[in-house]
Amino acid sequence: MTTIVDRIETAIATTGTVVAAVVPALASPSPCPGWTLRDELNHLVGGMRIFAAELSGTDAGGEHESDWLGADAEAAYAAAAALDRAAWRRPGALDGTVRLGFGVLPAPTAAVVHLTEVVVHGADLAVSTGQERHLDEEQCAWLLATMEEVGMAAFRRPGMFGAERPCPADAPAHRRLLAYLGRDLLAPARRA
Repeated sequence: MTTIVDRIETAIATTGTVVAAVVPALASPSPCPGWTLRDELNHLVGGMRIFAAELSGTDAGGEHESDWLGADAEAAYAAAAALDRAAWRRPGALDGTVRLGFGVLPAPTAAVVHLTEVVVHGADLAVSTGQERHLDEEQCAWLLATMEEVGMAAFRRPGMFGAERPCPADAPAHRRLLAYLGRDLLAPARRA
């Protein structure tokens, strides 16, 4: 049986496969309006570091949008990934609550929020750099089904997710997931 922690680890590994090719393109636009790929990768690394700190009761060392990448984005991702994996594998990680920027959530719910961050931002980076072949379609399909079941109305506000965009029903799961969350998939396709 695949647990939510297994899914987080898979998402971290999948995103890790695309990070090296993202580094030369960091100044390119992201599917997230107003962000470059560097902004998006920095946001992802910051989120991983903050989740790891929250789960382990330590100080993250910065705010979500601090400069987490420094001069070596690959190393920054690898360090955040190691901390994140260790924090989620810590005994009792799914017991209790996790404090996020928008409130306190039960740890299993926070784990789904974190999984969403890693999968979606990883997919954004992959689509933007022509690495869609590396994405885990089962993981994207599972997350899309979970989001559709829960409903996203409360999260469709500026700064989180935009309105659903059109996407063919037979598109790969990662593209349907990104379109569901308001990503403009036509712009990245033109850039790639």
